[in-house]
Amino acid sequence: MIAAIGLIGALALLIYMTVRGVNILIAGPLAAAIVAATSGIAWLPPLAAGEAPDFASSYMAGFTGFFADWFFMFLLGAIFGEVMRVSGAAASVARWIVAKIGIRHAVLAVVGASAVLTYGGVSVFIVAFSVYPLAVPLFREADLPRRFIPAALCFGSVTFTMTSAGSPEIQNLIPMQYLGTDAYAGWQVSLVVAILMAGLGYVWLQRMVARAVAKGERFESRASDEEVEHPEGEDRPLPHPILCLLPLVAVLGVFMMFQYPQDMGPLSAILPAQSLDKWALIAALGAGTVIALLLGLNERARMPGAFSTGATGAVVAITNTCAVVGFGAVATLSPAFQAALGAVQSLPGDPLVGAAIAVTVIAGLTGSASGGQSIALPLIAPHYVGMGADPAELHRTVAIASGALDSLPHNGYVVTTIRAVCGETHKDAYGAVARLTVVVPMIGLIVAIALFAIF
Repeated sequence: MIAAIGLIGALALLIYMTVRGVNILIAGPLAAAIVAATSGIAWLPPLAAGEAPDFASSYMAGFTGFFADWFFMFLLGAIFGEVMRVSGAAASVARWIVAKIGIRHAVLAVVGASAVLTYGGVSVFIVAFSVYPLAVPLFREADLPRRFIPAALCFGSVTFTMTSAGSPEIQNLIPMQYLGTDAYAGWQVSLVVAILMAGLGYVWLQRMVARAVAKGERFESRASDEEVEHPEGEDRPLPHPILCLLPLVAVLGVFMMFQYPQDMGPLSAILPAQSLDKWALIAALGAGTVIALLLGLNERARMPGAFSTGATGAVVAITNTCAVVGFGAVATLSPAFQAALGAVQSLPGDPLVGAAIAVTVIAGLTGSASGGQSIALPLIAPHYVGMGADPAELHRTVAIASGALDSLPHNGYVVTTIRAVCGETHKDAYGAVARLTVVVPMIGLIVAIALFAIF
């Protein structure tokens, strides 16, 4: 009982501290220490009896393990995003989409621009920073409440694009190393679910905005808007948008080549005999970065700074995720967690249901889709595959499940987008974000499991 109270209380404290602005590198270990104290886990190795685990070693094993597995992907992803931004390619693509869709569909334009960049391999954090300057004038001209901008950005970035088949985001790649699948696992069901989530979420967002406008809410300008829309050095001619799509196409194309080297015809002779799994993303992001660099030759003086900013951003992003993975690593040692995991694994019926519940809960516990997968999959993958679950179906179920409760208030991307990028508060903006990034993916998850059961 004490362990259960400690685990729930630590999670509640982690969410509270994050919403209040406490750095996750402080909040994560502090919350994990509470779990250890209420679970009878020694805080330091010398205090642990025999081979018993301890808080410090377990936390750092989870922290450094995730760092070692995914640092290169975070690094290249962040550098690719920064090069796309500095070269003007990201802004060019986003503005082109906005221009094609038009002011009458301002919300759709913001969602569409975010979705294209995300599925093209740009880090979700970079997408938020790239699209927000375009969202502000769109919402102002359409006279829409700006508190819905975070919801539009998050919906386009971390729902139907992030966890869909073929996505180069790591939330779609982590299951591969545990299940022996590829990034396109379960693509037929994934396509249906992605279309469902996109349509449902967009209609819901539009209705929320329309309801707010009907109540008298309007766009409220801020003194900082001019700086956001016209930052220093950004008011310049941009490369042609069609050319700017090439880095995104290169990421997806090279990613597919290294996923399916045997299907590349004459290229098969020079490609590796086997799929490179998650390492294919390194080759893909490298190719995309080179093309983005060529597009940004006029900005070559700024490129060293872009690489530096990207590297720094990668370290910040991955360490924030590592902090919650470390919390999750300690949480898994709690008797309350083990009891809950045992209950989930003993659920009767379809193994996909048990896997979905386990990943959803752990992703919510850690506030991270990638962190939740990294903790859950080593524990549940062998169990459910041993029960006869199809690895491809399990891959897609786990990916979609990880993108639901991960978007609780303490999620790093949610906090960054609402507060740092958009300058909003959780009180004003999180309600819409939760509906679109928690409820909609949960509906998509249920539909995916049902479709796998039918077909």
